[in-house]
Amino acid sequence: MPIALCRIDDRLIHGQVVLGWGRPLGIERIVLVNDEVAASPWEQELYRMAVPAEIELRFASIAAATSAVVAWGTEAARTMLLTGDIATMVALHAADGKALREVNLGGIHHRPGRRQRLPYLYLSDNERADLAILEARGAHVSAQDLPTAPAVPLRDIP
Repeated sequence: MPIALCRIDDRLIHGQVVLGWGRPLGIERIVLVNDEVAASPWEQELYRMAVPAEIELRFASIAAATSAVVAWGTEAARTMLLTGDIATMVALHAADGKALREVNLGGIHHRPGRRQRLPYLYLSDNERADLAILEARGAHVSAQDLPTAPAVPLRDIP
């Protein structure tokens, strides 16, 4: 079973991710790829509290994830691959573009240097360019905060 959802959301795990996406897609496993969280048992425990017991939750550093992403794409568990930033998803896609064909932009919030592109999506010009490169390498990139909302293709994101 290919990875069911590759999502970039800077809040990582929260209700919208678990309930809004996890339930409708029948997600059985969430892999959170983030170096800081992978190194922090305390943060991992906080995120575990937000995920129902029937969903397996794994934490991986970027280096570990780039080594494992090919295997995750072939395993039976319906998997959500979750990163907090675009650069991490670009690195994972470089490791296995076949498994990461669809990239969902969720909540990426305001920071200095970013501007609002959609109500829930703020990107710098460099981040927007990185997404275009990701799409040129074969990923279909779209923004969609919830599965019930219409997806906005990258070409339509200003």
